[in-house]
Amino acid sequence: MRIYRQMDDASKLRISNRLKGRSLTDSHKKAISDSMKAYWATIPNKPNENNESENQIKNETSM
Repeated sequence: MRIYRQMDDASKLRISNRLKGRSLTDSHKKAISDSMKAYWATIPNKPNENNESENQIKNETSM
């Protein structure tokens, strides 16, 4: 199970190489697309320190 959307480049490359050369019907591609859209809607982006710092500064200046 994934916690965040981000993935390291090595993992992306392994997945890409594994999936190359597959042939899928248009209906199968559509079904995969629809299910992946629903899946990714539930996975948040990984928070980074810059966003947290920016949000804290914005909250402090708006008071």
